[in-house]
Amino acid sequence: MKAMTQAVFQRHWNPYVVLFIAGLLSALYFGLTSTVWAVTGEFTRLGGDILLLLGVDVSDWQYFDMVKLQGSTWTRPDGWIVWGMFIGALIMVLLSNSFKIRLPQQKRRYVQGLVGGIIAGFGARLALGCNLAAFFTGVPQFSLHSWIFIVATGIGTFFGAKLTKTRWWKGRPSLTRGTGAPSRAKTRVIQPYVGGAIAIAYLGLMVYFFASGQKLLGFGALFGLAFGILIERGQICFTAAFRDLFLVGRSLMAKAIIVGMAVSSVLTFIVILIYGLTPITQIAALSTLVGGALFGFGIVMASGCETGMMYRLMEGQVLFLPVFIGNIIGATFLAYAWDHLGVYDVLVSSGAKINLMNTISPVGAILATLFMLGGLYALTVYRERSYHRNLELKRGVEQYAN
Repeated sequence: MKAMTQAVFQRHWNPYVVLFIAGLLSALYFGLTSTVWAVTGEFTRLGGDILLLLGVDVSDWQYFDMVKLQGSTWTRPDGWIVWGMFIGALIMVLLSNSFKIRLPQQKRRYVQGLVGGIIAGFGARLALGCNLAAFFTGVPQFSLHSWIFIVATGIGTFFGAKLTKTRWWKGRPSLTRGTGAPSRAKTRVIQPYVGGAIAIAYLGLMVYFFASGQKLLGFGALFGLAFGILIERGQICFTAAFRDLFLVGRSLMAKAIIVGMAVSSVLTFIVILIYGLTPITQIAALSTLVGGALFGFGIVMASGCETGMMYRLMEGQVLFLPVFIGNIIGATFLAYAWDHLGVYDVLVSSGAKINLMNTISPVGAILATLFMLGGLYALTVYRERSYHRNLELKRGVEQYAN
């Protein structure tokens, strides 16, 4: 029993296992609700809700009409996906006794996090999806825009990684401790009890949703909880997956994400065929390329994507509060810029919704998707080996010179 408890709560889970389960659950969620696991769409709606509270009239904003700004975050399934992820991550952090307030060593990181969050939020909504809706769950929907987004995000991440290596970005080395004081023993003992209490209350809420006939809210709360548990226990961060390839040649997270997308693609394909569902397709346009590049650049500046931001904030990493706020600001500004600043006319209007299932047949779509994912996996492995090969060569030259 002790060994199992340690495996569940004291050690992080294998990313391959976590993303395999996430891929399975995202396909199941689509089958049950006809929608996908996503977060930045709700960030945009949260921005709209805040503007309404401030008395701003957003009734004529085309973007809010497109993403359906109705009700409140508590009455939308997408809202409960987001809050469920936060709560699921928090529960696991508390049960594993690992919550601790952590402050960045340099104050500039707050500004970098906020600006990065704004850029990432703007880019994600410009591309009509983030690392989830335009990447992890977008590819299994066979939407062409997802592949454009992947390439663009890779480009943005590359330049973001270059930026973080500059002295201007790093600033002067600081010896000031900014990780916060160690948690007191009493607090450590209390954490699992608090986590258990939150879990019981949240389960009661889900029972209420289903018992009162609010099935979609129940599914949103349930799957949000599951996704939150998975991202925290697996430390799933799409930023790390891209960034670490360029900075340190580490590919574990990237390869696990690709495997998860392959699993989800196959299962989503089966769900579509069995239940006759229509895959969710977004516009493939210049906006996808520009938005993906901005998103990739922004998440590196912020040191985390949406999933990474969520579980790290629940762990007590204060830096990610301005990242979260920045995401909402950026997504909301895009909603304003969509028609008020001509973004739609310049970057989006010439695009089209292209789904591989319609253009090259259902079987062709799944085969092409798996082939491209295989190619992406091969490129990831090649980058990892190339990095370490060059590193060994550099070390050899230095040793020879000495």
